[in-house]
Amino acid sequence: MTDIPIDIDQDEMPGDNRPIFSISEISQALKRTVEENFSHVRVRGEISRYTLARSGHMYMTLKDENSVLDAVCWRGTVSRLAVTPEDGMEVIATGRLTTYPGRSNYQIVIEQLEVAGEGALLKLLEDRRKKLLAEGLFAEERKKPLPYLPGCIGVVTSPTGAVIRDILHRLDDRFPSHVLLWPTNVQGEGAAEQIAAGIEAFNRISEGGDVARPDLIIVARGGGSLEDLWSFNEEVVVRAAAASDIPLISAVGHETDTTLIDFASDKRAPTPTAAAEMAVPVRADLMAAIADDGVRLQRAMNRSLEEHNREIEGLARGLPDPRRLAEEATQRLDDRSERLLNAKGIYFDGLASDVARLAAGLVSPAQQIAAKENELKGQVRAWQRGLTTFVEHKTHELERWNLKLEGLSFQRVLDRGFALVTDDQGQPVLTAAATEPGMDIGIQFRDGDVNATVSGENSPKPKKKKAPSKASKKPKDASHEDPQGSLL
Repeated sequence: MTDIPIDIDQDEMPGDNRPIFSISEISQALKRTVEENFSHVRVRGEISRYTLARSGHMYMTLKDENSVLDAVCWRGTVSRLAVTPEDGMEVIATGRLTTYPGRSNYQIVIEQLEVAGEGALLKLLEDRRKKLLAEGLFAEERKKPLPYLPGCIGVVTSPTGAVIRDILHRLDDRFPSHVLLWPTNVQGEGAAEQIAAGIEAFNRISEGGDVARPDLIIVARGGGSLEDLWSFNEEVVVRAAAASDIPLISAVGHETDTTLIDFASDKRAPTPTAAAEMAVPVRADLMAAIADDGVRLQRAMNRSLEEHNREIEGLARGLPDPRRLAEEATQRLDDRSERLLNAKGIYFDGLASDVARLAAGLVSPAQQIAAKENELKGQVRAWQRGLTTFVEHKTHELERWNLKLEGLSFQRVLDRGFALVTDDQGQPVLTAAATEPGMDIGIQFRDGDVNATVSGENSPKPKKKKAPSKASKKPKDASHEDPQGSLL
């Protein structure tokens, strides 16, 4: 049993001198032991349960046939990984072992990650190729033609390798051109991001600026193994090449090497030297072709001019004397002038006859105005008669409604001997129960108003029954009823 050195206060149980540790003390002691003995390890396994947390940290499990190992990669390291993890990928993880006391398990903190074996790399490469192909990044219709004679060529490669020297040497031999170099790493950590940044930077150069905008981009590096060329298989590089507005030539590796940027580029060169040959023509051959074309053009122009001269001479022999042509034209001009003068007089006489004929059929404006005035006066008289009739009708109707209103007015009731009782607010008092002793009231008679004060209590009195009269036994004639009605 291994002793765990812990400097703590120990409580002893009766009869037992063995120390008692807390859970945290045991966890920390195990954590120190594991980290001291496994501070740098390389582990090979298959990725499963891969998770990228919202915090940016990455969690996964590495497993083989018999065991599993939890793994974590902190956010600052995730962006520097050379491989994007996927479930089922066999990798070699480099890092340190530690423990997680919260769950009583151990795990590896990943610092580097690489694909284990060429077979796994080829599978990853094929899966990525199918994915990008499905997105249309390799479609032929996206590819742009290369310029015949670029004024400026941008090269994305290592500034210290033999590739840039081969490209410059070939360009000098064929057709010296202005070259812009974007220096990058072509393998290792961060190389893919640098290559993509170089392609994007050339595309961001504006026309007419201080720095010439390339007419063509060459992305190049020398040969190597599949792992050495892996940066050119990364998605960030392939997407940058496919999105480039400037035509792009990929020249990665030897003729037998194939990377994903070859499918996304506008043209693939088997070697960097071949890329330079594709970029520009041979200057001497071009000058010879131009000179040959110039000679042929000069000969063609001379033959064309000779043929035209012969045609003109032949046509000239068939032409009449220009002086005779001028005499005939002069005579025709005199004849046409005389006929034109005669035609002018005849034309104006015809116009005068047409005007006289039309004037005879026109009505005088004064007569038209007089007719319209008579029509307007008749309409005004009809309107005045209609308005007078309407006003008289409405006046009679108003008088009729006024008589009806007078007949229904409460003043007529007052004329028959009734009175209107109101309180001090001017509101009608309709019942004796609505009054009380000392209450001020107003009484309105037919000929004026008086003020009064209620005295005594308001006690309803029984109504006296009247003996029925003979006249009351008779049915009332509807024709003798009071048209005003009764208020009782």
